[in-house]
Amino acid sequence: MWYFCDILGRVRHSPFIGLYLLGFWIAPVSLHPQCLDFKPPFKPQEDLQFCAMYRNFGCCDSAKDQELMSKFYKIMDNFDNYGYANCAGYVQDLLCQECSPYAAHLFDAEDPSTPIRTLPGLCPDYCSQFWLKCRSTITLLSDDLQLAQAEPDQVHFCQHLELEDPDYCYPHLLSNEQLTQNLGHVLADPEGCLQLCLEEVANGLRNPLAMVHANDGTHRFFIAEQVGLVWTYLPDRSKLEKPFLNITKAVLTSPWEGDERGFLGLTFHPNYKYNGKLYVYYSVEIGFDERIRVSEFRVSPGDMNEVDHASERIILEVDEPASNHNGGMVMFADDGYLYIFTGDGGMAGDPFGKYGNAQNKSALLGKVLRINVDDNDRGPLYRIPSDNPFVHERGARPEVYAYGVRNMWRCSVDRGDPLTKEGKGRIFCGDVGQNKFEEIDIIEKGRNYGWRAKEGFSCYDKKLCANSSLDDVLPIYAYPHKMGKSVTGGYVYRGCEYPNLNGMYIFGDFMSGRMMNLQENKNTGQWNYHEICMGIGLTCAFPGLINNYYQYIISFAEDEAGELYFMSTGVPSATSPTGVVYKLVDPSRRAPPRQCHYDPLPVRVKSKLIKFRPKETLTGVELPTKHQKLSPPEEPVRPHPTESAVSESDKDWLQELMDILKEQGTAVVTTTLPQTTTKPPRHTRRKNRRKKGKHRSESGLAPAAAPHSGAVRLAGDEQGRDDRGRVEIFVNGEWGTVCDDLWNMKNAAVVCRQLGFRFALKASKHSEFGEGKSLRILLDDVQCEGTEESLLDCQHTDIGIHNCAHYEDAGVICGNSDYVDA
Repeated sequence: MWYFCDILGRVRHSPFIGLYLLGFWIAPVSLHPQCLDFKPPFKPQEDLQFCAMYRNFGCCDSAKDQELMSKFYKIMDNFDNYGYANCAGYVQDLLCQECSPYAAHLFDAEDPSTPIRTLPGLCPDYCSQFWLKCRSTITLLSDDLQLAQAEPDQVHFCQHLELEDPDYCYPHLLSNEQLTQNLGHVLADPEGCLQLCLEEVANGLRNPLAMVHANDGTHRFFIAEQVGLVWTYLPDRSKLEKPFLNITKAVLTSPWEGDERGFLGLTFHPNYKYNGKLYVYYSVEIGFDERIRVSEFRVSPGDMNEVDHASERIILEVDEPASNHNGGMVMFADDGYLYIFTGDGGMAGDPFGKYGNAQNKSALLGKVLRINVDDNDRGPLYRIPSDNPFVHERGARPEVYAYGVRNMWRCSVDRGDPLTKEGKGRIFCGDVGQNKFEEIDIIEKGRNYGWRAKEGFSCYDKKLCANSSLDDVLPIYAYPHKMGKSVTGGYVYRGCEYPNLNGMYIFGDFMSGRMMNLQENKNTGQWNYHEICMGIGLTCAFPGLINNYYQYIISFAEDEAGELYFMSTGVPSATSPTGVVYKLVDPSRRAPPRQCHYDPLPVRVKSKLIKFRPKETLTGVELPTKHQKLSPPEEPVRPHPTESAVSESDKDWLQELMDILKEQGTAVVTTTLPQTTTKPPRHTRRKNRRKKGKHRSESGLAPAAAPHSGAVRLAGDEQGRDDRGRVEIFVNGEWGTVCDDLWNMKNAAVVCRQLGFRFALKASKHSEFGEGKSLRILLDDVQCEGTEESLLDCQHTDIGIHNCAHYEDAGVICGNSDYVDA
């Protein structure tokens, strides 16, 4: 039992002491600690002298504590010794509730748009005692006219201070174990899934696959799109209209979903502030050959927000025998050298040569390369570090730093513990697997990471795996394809804002959308796994926070201050503008105010600024204007792997994705629908998906109860299938058809999403599903972006105005990624 003496000399028990320690706690209820500034509580940097009951965890720092103490003495100066003895404790208690971890509940301030109480919500028995002994302090504590009017009447006064949710009233919440036992810890559900929240940072991006900073003190961040554009964002998240870099004409990519070619990597030289150099990694086509290219650029001398495109110098080019497994990570480590991570060359199973590219040290594919690009303005563009491990090995390429990698997608350098610097310099990578396992590796000089002999911890090439000279290093963690099929490497959190996350390696999976973290057990050296879920209930009910993201996790990032971000998209295509950047937020505990403050260096802007406008919203909960009763948490929506009807085979994630997208053998370019979810569904079949042959009327139309304007249905398929048909839309009280002029996959995507499907497989024309002659043609010249709620939200001619006939009735074929209709 912990005790303390408050400023009045009273010995009191503190339920909050020790609860701020790092770690996580399984939450039995849906909790929502929140301060009056609408942010999570924190541990003060300095001890509180006045509100000592909250000295270990709460909403006050020492400055606020001193402010409340001054207010206390100002009030108590109005009383004699008898009044002081009777009322000082009550006055201190009421003032100090501004420091409570639940201050927002106590003062009815959870909704920023509603007025804040001037006195905290009191439990009836405590309020009665306070009124009987110290009612004379009420007008000194509060200038609320309603309270002043209620003051003469005890019942009326205490009713005014009563909270709708008695769980949160003072002082009973101090002894409520449901409210106190989890404070300060990262909350976890009963299955151990850690609950975090998100903040939207940027949107409307086309497959954003890299976000980096220049480490120049400006705290700008630069976001790269797969098509070959890099955009500049200022610390206030406004975007410069003119791109930082535009090499779209040189970059090889395509709109095909899952195409791994394109602009793949970006990094700034450690001395960028002084030399203006940056390095990019992208796919090119030279004649009939495809290559990966690493180039050096310089920033324009006349504009710090634009690259001098004429300054490009090609540092390295490597032929790619296939269009997949292109690697793409390029970065500087703590030693100042440039690290380049190449894929094994593509296809499946690394079939190149006797042992594959990855095990062949004379090949640059399937490797971690390390080169020195300093002082390269004259002479060679790069030099080989003298301590590279294979410099003196006959036949080996001297650039090779480590080998035996398949297709490492996203690596990072650990900044080290903010205090001890433990872990500093470690290089973490996610290596995408073949058909069984995904893995996380720590890269070390000269080591063999096993591919193609091994995949994860298991043998892939059994003959090569049995070779005693393999001497490979095992991953720190590997997970099977029932959890996800394409790992996206992340970062060890070393930021300032969320102390509980320190030391967590946070990463994800592109295919399943699963977010995960590893934490090292310093006693055993083992890495403990926990899944990350988006907060349920009120966990993320803070202004500006959300609890959902697009499924396809492309990449992770750190800003200049060390805070952690990730990028994902709803449509895994280089040309789809559905990419969003999210910042990870721990809603359970923040750093003390002003501890993480920094002053960015000024940025001279010559381009027009585009103000950031968030589009995503919190799902599953409304920000309360009244307190809600504590109740058991909702069942969290959990991610699960995207399952396929195809049996386990020697396929990588891209092959599987393309097979899924070619559902029912439809040979068309497919478009995945942008759908934000808390996580991918727990069950493989969506709750609202349509089942074959069910819920059909005799006419073959899907029935719609009380259709609203813009509702759609499918008709005309001879076999009565729900996932295809002529598009019919309900407008102004009548059903009608849509003309196929300008009809395309984006239009089809809007229709399929409306009907509950994940994919648009075909935008059919020329009345493929028959003519709707009994109906009027209601829409013509429809042009959608693909993200609209209905066709009525797209551009189109006036309702009923058209220049077409029913032989041009438009249709769609839809599908779901986790179900193949035979």
